[in-house]
Amino acid sequence: MISLKVSPEISLVDEPVKIQVCGLPPEQIITLRAWLQDEKGRIFHSQAVYVSDTEGKVDLEHSPATGGDFYGVCPMGLFWALKSSSPFQRLRKCDVMGSPFHVHLEVYSHLEFTPFPEKPPAATTSVERWSVSPGVQRLEVRQGRIRGALFIPPGEGPFPGVIDIFGAMGGLVEVRACLLASHGFAALALAYFGYDDLPKTLDHIDLHYFEEAVNFLVNHPKVSKIHLL
Repeated sequence: MISLKVSPEISLVDEPVKIQVCGLPPEQIITLRAWLQDEKGRIFHSQAVYVSDTEGKVDLEHSPATGGDFYGVCPMGLFWALKSSSPFQRLRKCDVMGSPFHVHLEVYSHLEFTPFPEKPPAATTSVERWSVSPGVQRLEVRQGRIRGALFIPPGEGPFPGVIDIFGAMGGLVEVRACLLASHGFAALALAYFGYDDLPKTLDHIDLHYFEEAVNFLVNHPKVSKIHLL
């Protein structure tokens, strides 16, 4: 009987998981597929082709992918190769505290080319991929002109401080800051345009705003020191 094993079943998005397929005939061609649905209902998927060993096993830590979205030994390839069914879509978690990504994994005992197979998989399972670990606190920041979210790790602290400024896409992006807090940093996800009452565009940005954010984080009782990314 074909079985698909993934461990751990619950993990942070930056933590590796172990994927194994057992119960296959020796030297059997199979297709492994991963997919998830994001918060907007969009489907992201990936797949790769493998050949079972003489014991009828495929272990992604040792077995090379021979085709699909990546080649060679890539234990986490099915995760980093996830792509949207529609062009120009980016996979990003918005509700970082409330829910994980549910990644579905499927094995097909044949060479499968279509991104959405009609035949049912030979085995399937799913894993939870969280952006934040238990015990991390999220504090909304509205102090002076500063707008953002501060993530504090569990424990007494103080913790090293990080300000996360997420490029030129605007808004408040929290996915990196909460993950940093999961690894022991007091992380401020700082919005600086396109959010709340901040400037709508990048036409004019007051650099003193970032100085205010630095002073806020330096003076926070849970912060020991600060690094700028």
